Amino acid sequence: MKIWAGYGSEHSMNLVMIGHFATAGDAEAVEQAIEEMETVAHLEMEAGRLVVGEPSRRYPEALSNAIRALHLYSLGPTELEQFCYNVTTKRYDNTVIIRTDESDVSAYLKLLLDKGARIEVFSGHDFPEQAKSL
Repeated sequence: MKIWAGYGSEHSMNLVMIGHFATAGDAEAVEQAIEEMETVAHLEMEAGRLVVGEPSRRYPEALSNAIRALHLYSLGPTELEQFCYNVTTKRYDNTVIIRTDESDVSAYLKLLLDKGARIEVFSGHDFPEQAKSL
């Protein structure tokens, strides 16, 4: 019997990012902005104008329009594919919690910062009790 074992550099980050906002309304607006960016990014991916794994040097028009409407000018075109990753977003009062197994999360970090968040980022692997309590 031959047993195959594979090793890779990728692993589950179990990343938790928490944005704390001044008001619940601010957190709700950020949750909606994330949903908008994710929706537009997925539509652009389905249309073939955004390809995950092949970061673009240009902004697809629909994403450019969304960026302008949401005033997210710090986002670069190479970061837009991150809105197609498997990410879970939840809002509790004035807090937005983002969970993902990805390590490339600069687009979400910038979005939270642009909207005035105080941010915590940690691994759910290293801080399981804090991750479970969210």
